[in-house]
Amino acid sequence: MTPLSGHTRTRVALRHALISPDGHVPGTFPGWDGASAYVLVSPAMGSDLSQILVVYESGGGTAWFPADENEHVVYVESGDCRAVWDDGDVTLTPGGFLFVPAENVLALHGSEGTRLLVFRKLFEPVENLEAPPAAHGNAEDLPGEPHPGNESILVKTLLPLDARYDLALNIVTCPPGSALPAVETQVMEHCVQILTGQGLYRLDESHYPVAAGDAIWVAPYCPQWFVATGDEPASYLYCKDVHRLP
Repeated sequence: MTPLSGHTRTRVALRHALISPDGHVPGTFPGWDGASAYVLVSPAMGSDLSQILVVYESGGGTAWFPADENEHVVYVESGDCRAVWDDGDVTLTPGGFLFVPAENVLALHGSEGTRLLVFRKLFEPVENLEAPPAAHGNAEDLPGEPHPGNESILVKTLLPLDARYDLALNIVTCPPGSALPAVETQVMEHCVQILTGQGLYRLDESHYPVAAGDAIWVAPYCPQWFVATGDEPASYLYCKDVHRLP
């Protein structure tokens, strides 16, 4: 239906953004075939992180990322994807995730209808600390740990807790009515994807209704808070920068 009122839930502010699916605009990049890119978060809005939704078209296709100073994290929402990089090759199914270090060519071969998220960031090396290796797994195989301050909320830590990695990838699952125990204000920038359910997300002084499919950017020191609403659990995936001195 055409939005005759020009209404959208999308909001882009100085230190946060909510990107709802109603305004998604597809694009593609050199070397891509049979795959559409929806750039949800990028440095164009002031972020150091990028968040790209990749959707594979009829017959499937390939999304390709060149070898440069960017590292990549992949998460499969639905479908399946074969990921190939310089010295690795793995097939990912729903819930599958992959970290590929910088300076690697990355090709993502997806089947028709596959949807995956790619997070991209310039790697920050540390003197006398070796670069992180590739890592992969599936969220379904990992336990959830109680969130400090509200043990009904479970947090899955996907990437290794290792100082070589300057990115974290986590999934938070909130039962209906549960809320984060504090309004968080932190130096770490976040890219967020609502995976299931619905809720209310505070960003700065604004409160936004959110639902599965929404993407959120949270700048450093932007106050954030979430409460799950509705009759089913709400879960969200987030990627953030870690382990580096400001």
